[in-house]
Amino acid sequence: MMMSRILSSAAALALTTGMATAEYTLHVIHINDLHSRIEPINRFDSTCSAEDETEGKCFGGVGRVATKINELRDQITAEGGNVIVLDAGDQFQGSLMYTTYKGTVEAEFMEAIGFDVMAVGNHEFDDGPIKLAEFVDLVSFPVISGNLDLTGEDLLRDKVGNSVVLEVGGERIGIVSALATDTVETSSPGPNVVFQNEIEALAQDVAELEADGVTKIIALTHVGLPKDLAIAEAVEGIDAVVGGHSHTLLSNSDEKAAGPYPTMVGDTPVVQAYAYSKYVGHLQLTFDDAGNVTAATGDTILLDASVTPDAGIVARVAELAGPIEELKARPVSEAVEPIEGDRSVCRAMECPMGNLVADAMLARVADQGITIAFQNGGGLRASIDAGEITMGEVLTVLPFQNTLSTFEATGQDLIDALENGVSAVEEGAGRFPQVAGMKFTWDPAAEPGARVTEVMVAEGDSFVPIDPAATYGVVTNNYVRNGGDGYGMFAGDDKNAYDFGPDLADVTAAYLMENGPYQPYTDGRITAQ
Repeated sequence: MMMSRILSSAAALALTTGMATAEYTLHVIHINDLHSRIEPINRFDSTCSAEDETEGKCFGGVGRVATKINELRDQITAEGGNVIVLDAGDQFQGSLMYTTYKGTVEAEFMEAIGFDVMAVGNHEFDDGPIKLAEFVDLVSFPVISGNLDLTGEDLLRDKVGNSVVLEVGGERIGIVSALATDTVETSSPGPNVVFQNEIEALAQDVAELEADGVTKIIALTHVGLPKDLAIAEAVEGIDAVVGGHSHTLLSNSDEKAAGPYPTMVGDTPVVQAYAYSKYVGHLQLTFDDAGNVTAATGDTILLDASVTPDAGIVARVAELAGPIEELKARPVSEAVEPIEGDRSVCRAMECPMGNLVADAMLARVADQGITIAFQNGGGLRASIDAGEITMGEVLTVLPFQNTLSTFEATGQDLIDALENGVSAVEEGAGRFPQVAGMKFTWDPAAEPGARVTEVMVAEGDSFVPIDPAATYGVVTNNYVRNGGDGYGMFAGDDKNAYDFGPDLADVTAAYLMENGPYQPYTDGRITAQ
């Protein structure tokens, strides 16, 4: 079994066989899944306020990323060491910086920081191949993905390569790459981008590099940790895997980490550095003269208030933020009446804002076979007045930069989720469920855990009793899907889940635009006995 070969010890690989006659050490500095977090973030991974920044409560932002990468690179270079800087994809999508500038800001700061190679992430296709093509034109470093057949896509055919060879300290370092094949479902690559099996494509690219005499090869991937582990197991010739996509924190010091840094699969180290600009990874590889890794050490580095942001970048970010204030003022729709979103309502009963957001989520993914939407009442932070609706108002309601998550759940999971949702109404808990595609009745006087008395789910134009044994397609926000607000029944890797869909605020704004003037409503989908 592959997993049996993964070393769980935090101690990194230290091989005692095949002692090198001439060792070569390479420092790999890396990030992944920055998701347009150009500005610093708070502990919820959304934009940090100026007040919190002053109080030292912020993390990341490209200013801190630049400081840490430059500090590491300068130190290593001063000591005569060899260093490369890699990005494992998904610079696009996740903040108003991307919504406003569509990739040009991300390109500008990647150039300023000085990356050597970037892998294509699935969200680089969120605005189709054209925005990825424009991004590639703006950067001087190669952007690669080896399992994409681009022969039929004129915009990208001559821009995105399969692999690249870097000359570092007199040695040739091969970088191969692969992108998750379900990108056709999670983004918008278009009909002309053909996806190939990740392992087969990587094996072919490794073989071509080896035939060219390259013996040191790193896989820079955007496929998620489980697939990275499979790649490390299956593809001979890969010396390390630097990954992204699953937003996994690997660390030797954080008890909440998913595994050690690096996580070893046999002799192959696998690393990832969470997401959202919060960490920088630093992997140190030692090779013998035959190109075999003899040691792999390192860790992820938290970019907290102890890291001073680069002053020049901070000034430029502030300049770029100006038009974002204009974006907040942009009208998106009109409300016929006030849209009630007060916490005292949305955390206790069906509310118009809950219906709006749940309906918007469901409408966005209905063509994917999804029939039920869940939105936690605590994720709704404001009401919207009658009249013009601005993007700023939508962002006030939905400020957390949550993304849409789709997954599969049994009927019993959904019943359990509803029980959780109504279990702490007396406390005003944010877990109260606002829903679409289903109706339920609950008894506030009953004991928590036994309050839901009836659940009906949409079937065609009518509603039928839920089947506890059946499997349903569900959409929620990534916070709830990953177990937030007590929704542990939605969490786990066995749900055929995708957690990195479009921003919930953008989805809601688009729905309002399509359905304006918007008439708020309730329809009895949630009933208290």
